[in-house]
Amino acid sequence: MVVALQANYLEVELDAAPQGIPSRLLCTRRTRLNHRGAAVHVGDRVRLEAVDSHQARAVVAGVEPRNSWLSRPPVANVTAVVVALAVDQPSFDPDQASRFLLTAERTGLSVQLLLTKCDLIGPDQREEYRQRLRGWGYEPLLISSQTGEGISSLKERLLTTSLSVFCGPSGVGKSSALNSLMPQLSLRVAAVSGRLQRGRHTTRHVELFHLVPGVRVADTPGFNRPDLPDDPHELALMFPELRQQLQEWPCRFRDCLHRGEPGCGVETGWERYDIYLRTLNALAGISRPSRGG
Repeated sequence: MVVALQANYLEVELDAAPQGIPSRLLCTRRTRLNHRGAAVHVGDRVRLEAVDSHQARAVVAGVEPRNSWLSRPPVANVTAVVVALAVDQPSFDPDQASRFLLTAERTGLSVQLLLTKCDLIGPDQREEYRQRLRGWGYEPLLISSQTGEGISSLKERLLTTSLSVFCGPSGVGKSSALNSLMPQLSLRVAAVSGRLQRGRHTTRHVELFHLVPGVRVADTPGFNRPDLPDDPHELALMFPELRQQLQEWPCRFRDCLHRGEPGCGVETGWERYDIYLRTLNALAGISRPSRGG
């Protein structure tokens, strides 16, 4: 499996290294792969040739079919997405949080919600966050890399899937959380900008790390403007609270966008309904209607 990219080189870990061959090799690509347009990314399973055990080098000769694909950040064969959001420093932004969650839901993979820096708020605020985000359709896990709270529970969740990708805004503490899980990593972290309340990009590339044999975790570069889906009709299924409504009481209109149309039947009293409408209108290029129709 490709576990990291370095310029024009791939770092590849062998499933079972034969005696005398290092388990991690620095690899180049066969020219024919470039000619076929077969890009190789972190998470890809590859076939190697021309293994040099003394130099710990090899050549990637082929790429196996992918089970899943994330385009931003580019990672193959992911089985779960962990969206990390801070409760403070930077402050929690429902719109930004929703954009990251929509990006994660778009993958069709299991989505986990992680709230970091919970040592910065009191017990009452923590419970408010739990109840609020349960209303969004998630069971958030609150952690603190400073105190170690929630780290063992996070590890238990990660052990249930083979490749988890951490994503979220810059500065929310993704690398700090991974350092708490795997202290041997010593990943670089930095403080949040006081004026802008934005994190600095301390992770520069995607890399996979072993949590335990058979379970890997990816740290990814933070970014503050995630992508949104192109098709407005995809949006409803990316809000768990709306998705649940549609599963229990399907809308009778096949092409309904659930904007309060007469006869739609979708409840509009949930917290993120306005976010849904704003996002929908931005995607569809339509003006917002009143909730009455």
